[in-house]
Amino acid sequence: MYRILIVEDDLDMQKLLQDYLKQNGMEAITTDNPNIALEWIKQQKGFHLAVLDIMLPYMDGLELCERIRKVSDIPIIMSSARGDISSKMLGFKNGADDYLAKSYEPLELVMRINALLKRYAQTECVTYKDLEIDRTRRKVKVNGVVVDLTPAEFEILDLLFSHKGKPFSRDSLSQAIASIAPDSSLRSIDTHIRNLRAKLGDDAKTPKYIQSIWGIGYKFCD
Repeated sequence: MYRILIVEDDLDMQKLLQDYLKQNGMEAITTDNPNIALEWIKQQKGFHLAVLDIMLPYMDGLELCERIRKVSDIPIIMSSARGDISSKMLGFKNGADDYLAKSYEPLELVMRINALLKRYAQTECVTYKDLEIDRTRRKVKVNGVVVDLTPAEFEILDLLFSHKGKPFSRDSLSQAIASIAPDSSLRSIDTHIRNLRAKLGDDAKTPKYIQSIWGIGYKFCD
């Protein structure tokens, strides 16, 4: 049974969604307090997905979404009466996976929950020691904690990981990484690698993940 967290300050809407999700074989845990919701997420209460209203007391749903993303990669659906494109862009920018404009039929929420959880179930993840790379959602965890990487950092890590033990020159990395402009300085690769190591907690002198190859470039430790 899916366990869904609903953060909604409209108590009538809370009850309606809770009852409807129950009718569709889901358990809905509700609160109108974003601080309580965040604490539940941190305590790993076994939620499969969260539905966040934007207009909430104490902090709005956008800030709550951003804070959740720092501690969890749980799927998030934003729910708001603000259905304009700028509000949707803010939702996705803050880490939401989907955005549902009110007023909506509860059936549509159920359909979106099922579709989103199906996509998450098909996620392609690879692991190495305490490192986890989610290629579908382009997310990385170290010791279970989400690491916030830039697109270029993620693509460098994924490329090196996919060819463990193979050295890549700075030039070949620059050409292979779509998020790096072709006319960028090759020294920018060193900057990306340095930032990537810092975020992963990797030490260039005793590397766990990315090893420098003198006179060539870099490789993933084999």
